[in-house]
Amino acid sequence: MPPKLLDDHVRFRCVPEAGDVVSVVLDCDPVIPGDREFSLVDGVWELALPRPDLQRIEYRFTVTRTATDDVAAETILDPDNSLVVETAFGSRSVMRMPGYAVPSWLSAPSVVGGFTPMSLEGETTDDVPVTVWAPEGSEELALPLLLVHDGPEYDQLASITQYSGAMIASGVLPPHRVALVHPVLRDAWYSGSPKYLRTIAGEGIARLHDQAPIAGPVVVMGASLGGLTALLVGLLDVDDIGGVFSQSGSFFHARLDEQESSYKYFGRISRRVQEILDTRSTARPLRIGLTCGSLEENAANNRVMAAALRRAGHDVTHTEVRDLHNYTAWRDALDPHLTEVLRDVWGNAQG
Repeated sequence: MPPKLLDDHVRFRCVPEAGDVVSVVLDCDPVIPGDREFSLVDGVWELALPRPDLQRIEYRFTVTRTATDDVAAETILDPDNSLVVETAFGSRSVMRMPGYAVPSWLSAPSVVGGFTPMSLEGETTDDVPVTVWAPEGSEELALPLLLVHDGPEYDQLASITQYSGAMIASGVLPPHRVALVHPVLRDAWYSGSPKYLRTIAGEGIARLHDQAPIAGPVVVMGASLGGLTALLVGLLDVDDIGGVFSQSGSFFHARLDEQESSYKYFGRISRRVQEILDTRSTARPLRIGLTCGSLEENAANNRVMAAALRRAGHDVTHTEVRDLHNYTAWRDALDPHLTEVLRDVWGNAQG
């Protein structure tokens, strides 16, 4: 049966279909507290996980079986739970806590839009592919622009263009375009690469403007390393950018994020982050929105970053959500948090 919430814990059960099972282990985000090893009770593998302060749990089971002289482990979805979510790392079973609701805009009326592929040339060795979404019939119009790092995954797994279409249809946001940036060399580009940042903020925005006229300040967004990159792009001395929206930004800090210190680009990221933390003023205040899961590893560095950006003079909102480092969490936080940033930067809805 699917997992159940019982008082102060969640009960998971697993009845493997076949084979000589010797162990079952819960595979979920490591920041969730509690044991992972199931116990065998009357032929059923069971686990009581202390209830985490989350709206959802994404999980799988790792089942180990013996077959003749071999021991084989297999990671599977929960066979008794039909609720599944696609993630950047494959499918996961999902348990939703009481009170959780999917965003209403997912099923709301939406304007029809189309996609146009293009590429941005600049200082990077490889051109940066971009797919631009725009409302149908707006080809010649000057519209605001939302530039999204990890754009294709944000659209596939967090429905970012559905969000924009629904917000436009409802009149909450003005008609606008969405530039979905493809992460060809993600680790190299999204780790504070000066060449990549200048390519996006300089020639990139100019090329996007030539393709379709941009009205008003650009808002740059992303999640995880993309959230870090969105902020670094925004902080460049480029007047075209007026807002940043970062979700679970990987603002790695030498003191707070020792667990990430073996990452190839940790040194470069932590140096760039420290430069921002040391900044005490700005001549170009930005409207910045930050969201992060309250239990995830990046929560501490996001709190420190939000305080530093406010201290420097930026208009910052920082919201902690009851979810973790995943696209569903980022999707669920788009409204109202991204909506507020876009309305503050672009003004009230038009038409």
